[in-house]
Amino acid sequence: MNKSVFKIPKMDCPSEENMIRIKLDGLIVIKKLDFDIENRKLTVYHSEENQEILNRLEELNFGAKLSSTSPIEESEIAIESSNVQSKLLWSVLLINISFFVIEMTTGLFSKSMGLVADSLDMLADSFVYGLSLWAVGSTAIRKKKVARLSGYFQLSLALLGIIEVTRRFISSEAMPDYRIMIGVSILALIANAACLYILQKSKSNEAHMKASMIFTSNDVIINGGVILAGFLVLLTQSKYPDLIIGAIVFLIVVRGAFRILKLGK
Repeated sequence: MNKSVFKIPKMDCPSEENMIRIKLDGLIVIKKLDFDIENRKLTVYHSEENQEILNRLEELNFGAKLSSTSPIEESEIAIESSNVQSKLLWSVLLINISFFVIEMTTGLFSKSMGLVADSLDMLADSFVYGLSLWAVGSTAIRKKKVARLSGYFQLSLALLGIIEVTRRFISSEAMPDYRIMIGVSILALIANAACLYILQKSKSNEAHMKASMIFTSNDVIINGGVILAGFLVLLTQSKYPDLIIGAIVFLIVVRGAFRILKLGK
């Protein structure tokens, strides 16, 4: 039995952890995956040397590098229950789906493209968690097909969002409701923190993780950006801070869509 440690600089949120799980699914040599998001490390316990592990990680473009490989006794591995993983994934999936609906609805109502874009980021995470759940008992071909469909759907929504942002930049549009922007984004920030806590609480070797870890998440940074945009809308009495943050988040969603599409290859 071998223990390989990979340094993954761009693995900074639970969504990317699940993308890695999906990418490595199907390699029978892998016995367990142990994620340390705070330190951007992945430990893989596998029965034999296999270059395919590193190859698949490199395909995600997260900057994965093999740090070390060492032999261990099989008795040292504590296999995590798949039922526990499923319950955790269902929890975060429901939170993300709920806030997708909340942010999309309030974003359209308040005329905030920042909230609409953030809702799509929540939807993007939901796709990844949903794909992870779908992986249980499904064939690799079926899973890849679902990944492609999810990626194209997400990409289409993001491109429509970018077009709408461009239209609002050019045309005369009412200023978004900064109160709704700030209030809903704070709730989304709490939701993302809850997701991060739920995903980490079952991992005894990561129980020491500090609250500061939350702020390394791209989702939390996005929430903070929408909150900032809300205050800038208030201070400047202008629609442009909301449109700028909306455009940035839509581009992040586009990047996420391409990552999901890679899982379908």
